[in-house]
Amino acid sequence: MEQITLLDDGCLKYEATFLAPERANSLFTTLRDTIPWHGEGSRGRLFPRLVAWYADPGVVYTYSGITHTSSPWTPELLEIRARIEQATEAGFNSVLLNFYRDGRDSMGFHADDEPELGQNPVIASVSLGVARRFVLKHNRTVEKHEIVLEHGSLLVMGGTCQHFWKHAIPKTAKVVGPRINLTFRQLQEQVNRWK
Repeated sequence: MEQITLLDDGCLKYEATFLAPERANSLFTTLRDTIPWHGEGSRGRLFPRLVAWYADPGVVYTYSGITHTSSPWTPELLEIRARIEQATEAGFNSVLLNFYRDGRDSMGFHADDEPELGQNPVIASVSLGVARRFVLKHNRTVEKHEIVLEHGSLLVMGGTCQHFWKHAIPKTAKVVGPRINLTFRQLQEQVNRWK
């Protein structure tokens, strides 16, 4: 995996061809057609994407005022989790799936810094479908890094990345097809008990 060291001890690892094209194609089609996608939002506005969340039994995750309780893992998600755990040597007990239907769907700048993720979380992200820009911006210097996340790629954020950097998937005016992103996390059980 290509490694990128960020300011203030943030770390990115990226592998463009983590999944073979045939496997990435198959996984995209299966997830698109079988996952019970739904819209969610806060303050009366829906987020510009669809989501789903899967986790080990009893794991709860709250972000942006929305609380997710665990849905049982599918065979496909268990398979990809095992591959990512082997590649990263990290454990994950949950995955947030985002479905970007076209270029109007996006993710604004944010950090995955909820307390239940711990001090320096490792976040592993698999991209399927059309390639999209992933932009990181430093909180203080506003320095930016950009990676085009390819179909079948794996991006891992680690170190102090969530403390000093925010990341986003910007909208695009180009006519683009759909993209599915699987973001694997390890939530701390002692925090999960507080619902």
